Amino acid sequence: MMKVVLLCVLAATLAFTIGILLGHFAIDKGSSVPDWVRDASRDVDEKIIKTFLDQLDTNQLRENLRELTKVPHMATTAGDEGTVQFLLKRWQDPNTGLDNAWREDYKVYLSFPNKSNPNKVSVVNPENAVLFAAREREKPYKPEQEDPDVVQPFAAYSPAGNVKGKLVYANQGKMSDYELLNKTLDLRGTIAITRYGGAGRSAKAINAAKFGIVGLLVYTDPYEMNDGLVSESDTYPHSWYLPPTGVERGSYSIDFGDLLTPYLAAKDDTYRIPKEDITGIPPIPTQPIGFEDAERLICELDGDNAPDDWQGSLNCTYKLGGPGFKASSSFNNSNVHLDTFNTESLVNSANVMGVIRGSVEPDRYVIYGNHRDSWVHGAIDPSSGTAVMLEITRVLGKMVKEGKWRPRRSIIFGSWGAEEFGLIGSAEYTEEYFSKLSERTVAYINVDISVFANATLRASASPAAHGVLFTASKQVDAPGTTLSVYDNWLKYSNRTSPNYGIIPNVGFLTGAGSDYAAFMHYLGITSMDISYYYDRTKTKARIYPAYHTAYDTFDYASTYIDPGFTSHQAVARTAGNVLLRLADSLLLPFNCTDYAESLQRYLSEAVTTFESKLAAKGISMESLKKAVKLFSDTANKLDSLIRDSDLANETPLMVRQINDQLMLLDRAFLDPLAFPEQYGFRHVIWASRSSSVPTFPGLADAVEKAEGTGLKEDWDQAHKHLSIVTQAIAGAAHTLDNVI
Repeated sequence: MMKVVLLCVLAATLAFTIGILLGHFAIDKGSSVPDWVRDASRDVDEKIIKTFLDQLDTNQLRENLRELTKVPHMATTAGDEGTVQFLLKRWQDPNTGLDNAWREDYKVYLSFPNKSNPNKVSVVNPENAVLFAAREREKPYKPEQEDPDVVQPFAAYSPAGNVKGKLVYANQGKMSDYELLNKTLDLRGTIAITRYGGAGRSAKAINAAKFGIVGLLVYTDPYEMNDGLVSESDTYPHSWYLPPTGVERGSYSIDFGDLLTPYLAAKDDTYRIPKEDITGIPPIPTQPIGFEDAERLICELDGDNAPDDWQGSLNCTYKLGGPGFKASSSFNNSNVHLDTFNTESLVNSANVMGVIRGSVEPDRYVIYGNHRDSWVHGAIDPSSGTAVMLEITRVLGKMVKEGKWRPRRSIIFGSWGAEEFGLIGSAEYTEEYFSKLSERTVAYINVDISVFANATLRASASPAAHGVLFTASKQVDAPGTTLSVYDNWLKYSNRTSPNYGIIPNVGFLTGAGSDYAAFMHYLGITSMDISYYYDRTKTKARIYPAYHTAYDTFDYASTYIDPGFTSHQAVARTAGNVLLRLADSLLLPFNCTDYAESLQRYLSEAVTTFESKLAAKGISMESLKKAVKLFSDTANKLDSLIRDSDLANETPLMVRQINDQLMLLDRAFLDPLAFPEQYGFRHVIWASRSSSVPTFPGLADAVEKAEGTGLKEDWDQAHKHLSIVTQAIAGAAHTLDNVI
C-alpha cells in the first residue's frame, strides 16, 4: 500500500513539474516573463544597425583626422601624449562617451635618433674630404614638414656606429641577393645599399652582416612606389607620389612586443632580459635615405650590370659595384661613410582603453582596435583608422547615453601605443590580460590604416569571419558608385568558392603586419583587418607612396587619398556593422564550413607541391587528408544543427555552448611548441612563413628547407610539422562535436 502511495505522490510531483515547465515556455513573452528571459533570446536588431549606419558622418571623420594630425605624434613624445588626452576626453564625454575609459601605462624599450646630432651618410675620399652628403631631412613643401618635431629619418633599433666602406648594390637585401653578389665580389668591409621590398627591414641588415658587410643603406625605389616617376613636378604636392627626398622610416625589428620583456607586459617592475640577448634587430649601422640621394650613389657604381629584375627607375643602369665607384666618377676610389647616433631607452607609453558593457553577456568581449602612434603626422597610417574608431564610438556612445541601445556582449575599444616601433601595443595588452582575454574574447577587429585610397574594400580575416564581412559589406554603399561595398569589392578582387561560386577575395592573416598579430597568432582569437584600398590595375605602388614619411599629412589625405571622406565613411559603416553583429547576435555570426573550405585549399596546395617529395622519404600525407575531412564533416554537422534549431526558443545554455564552440575555434589551432624559433607565433594554420607556397606554414618551410639541405634531420622536421598540423586540425574538429 505504501509503495502505491509513493508512486502516486511521485507521479503527481512529476506532472506538476511538467506543468510548470510547459507553462513557463507557453507564456506569451510579451506578458509577465522576466526581463532576463527576453534579453537572453534577443537577437541583432536590423533597425539599430540602420540607425547606426545613418549617423556616421563624413564631416565628423574629417574633423577627427584634422585634430589627430595637427602635430607629429611619434610614440612617447608630447604629441603622442596629446592624442592620449584627446581620446580620453572623447571617450569620457558625458553625452557621447563610453561607459568607462582609462589609460594602461607601460615602460617600453624604444630607439630614437639624436635630435642634436643627426645620422649622416656621405662619400669621402682617401683624405677624408666630403665629396657628397645625403640629406638629413626631407625637403619641406608645406608648413607641416617644417615642424621642429618632425623626426629625422632613421632605422629604429639600428645600433650607433661609424663605418666606412666601398659601396655595393644588393637589390632587396634577401639572402639570395647577397649570395649572388658574394659569388663575384668580396663583400667583407663593404657598405650595401638596398631598396625596400622583398625582405623585412631588419632582415636586410641581418642578412648583410652574415657576409661581412659593415653598414646598410635602404631607399624606396620609384619603380615600386611611384610607377617610375622621379621628377619633383610629378610627385607630392602635385600628386600622391613620393617626392625625391621622401624617406620611409620604420622599425627594424623582427619580433613584435617589447624587446626586453618577451611574453611579459612591459610594466615598471617587469623582469627585463639583458640588452645583449635581444635578437632580430640590425647588428650593423643602418640608415634609410631618399631616392634622390640613392640615385647619386647607385648611378656612380662600377662593376657588372645588375640582373634585369634588380633594375629600378633611377636614371641609370644599376650596377653591382666594383665594390665601389667607377673610375670615371668623381667618387672614384672613395668610400661611403655611415655615421649613426641612435640611442635606446626605457620610456613611458600608454594604451587608451574604453568599454561599453554588455547587458546579457558582459563577460564576453568584442575588441575593436587601432594603433595611435605615427612616425610623423601619420594622416593615413594610423590616424585614418583612429578617425574611424572615434566616429564609431561617438555614435555608439550617444545611443548608449540616450538609452536607445546597449550591446548584448561587452565591446572594448583599444588605442594602442608604440606600434610603429614593432612593439605593437596590443601585445602588451594581451600579455598583461592573457588569462582574461584568451577564453572570453569573441573576436578582434583591426582598422589600422582605414583608407589607403578610394577604390575598394580590402579585408583579411580568419575564415570563420568571412560571412559576417560579406553580410556587413552588402548593406553599405560603395562611394562614387551605384554598387554596394560587397559588389564593388567583388569587381576588384574575387575568387571562385566551391560552396558559393564567385565571392570577394578575403586575405589570410599570415605574418605580423599590424595589431591583429598578438590576438590572432598569440591568443588564437578570431580576427580581421579592414581597410579601403586602391585599384591595383592602375598602379603598382606597394603601398600608398607617402607611407612613413613627413608627407603623410592631413593635406595629403584630404587632397589625394579621400577628398570627401566617403571612403572613411564606408570603412566605418562596414567595420561598425561587423562590430554590432558580433556584439548583438544571439548566435555568433561565424561559419565553420568556411574554415573547412580554407583548410581544403591549403591541403590541395600541400598535396600538389609536397606529397611526392614527402613520399620519396617514406612520409605519408594520408593522416592530414583524413584530419581535414574529419574537420569538414564535423563543421557541416554543426552548421546543420544550427540551421535546424530554433535557438531563440532554446535554453540559453545551448546557445552559450554553441557560441563557445564557435568562439574558441581558432584557439584550437594553437600549439605553443610548434614554432620555437618564431616569437609570438602559436597558430599552426596562419603563422608567418618564408615559403611562397600558400599552405600550412610549418610544413611548407620545413619541406623547402629539407629540399635545400637534403639532411635527414631536416626531413624529420618536415615529418614533425606534418604531424603537428594534422593533430591540430583533428583536435579542432573534435571541439566542434556536441559531446565527446
